[in-house]
Amino acid sequence: MTYKQIKWMILILPTAAIGLWEYIRHAFLLPYLSMDMGNLLTPAIVFAATIFFLLKLFSMLEGIQEELKMERARKAALIERENLARELHDGVAQSLFLLSVKLNKFGKKTGIEKHSEFQDTNQTLKEIYEDTRRAIENLKQLPDPELFSWTKSIQQYLSELEKNHSMEVDFQWDIKEEKLSAKEKIELFACIKEAVMNVIKHAQTNRVWISGQESLKGWTCEIRDNGVGFPAEPINMENGFGLQIMQRRASEMNWRFSKEEGNKGTRILLEKEYK
Repeated sequence: MTYKQIKWMILILPTAAIGLWEYIRHAFLLPYLSMDMGNLLTPAIVFAATIFFLLKLFSMLEGIQEELKMERARKAALIERENLARELHDGVAQSLFLLSVKLNKFGKKTGIEKHSEFQDTNQTLKEIYEDTRRAIENLKQLPDPELFSWTKSIQQYLSELEKNHSMEVDFQWDIKEEKLSAKEKIELFACIKEAVMNVIKHAQTNRVWISGQESLKGWTCEIRDNGVGFPAEPINMENGFGLQIMQRRASEMNWRFSKEEGNKGTRILLEKEYK
């Protein structure tokens, strides 16, 4: 049933219900039903019949409106993805390619192209360039409708991480999406990505555990690895820029941030208490 048909049905049904009741009442029920009793029953019967049908129609109308809202959201997301892909291609990707060319020329000119540090730098630059190209390709593809779910987006990110960096990720998430605001979803996703990238860069392991637990008092997000860990000293620019970013994000969102070191790796906790 179309949107227009539903609106017409909502307008017509009350009139049709009254007309049908009055016809039955005068054609068949007059010998058994007094005029006063019929007048009392008329609004009750019409109200019951109208509610029975109109509730279904209103539900259908709300479903159509929700679909329209989702379609607008998808369209807006597709436009933003296309714009972002174009900006990445015309800006970041081109700059990285140019930087790679200049770095190779510099290495040949100075004779340091065979040094291990130069090769590591060049390899890192190539990996960044390839990651950017993959991001552009992903943005050009139509997203799966399920990916509009925030949890599905994290799962897709972790799946790509496992494939591109040979990581093994154990993901257990029990926090309901409706418990997180739009701002919290953005900041929490950013913290998870930052923590995972720290594991890749510094932990010297290919295993990471990510979990989200909810309770009556609040929720807890844990990112844990079994690597070599970080220094036990306070977080600063020298020993943990990524950790400093997460700490600042948590502070701005009024979350508790904590970092625990042990013989079995690093454990990062993000905690929120409901007010």
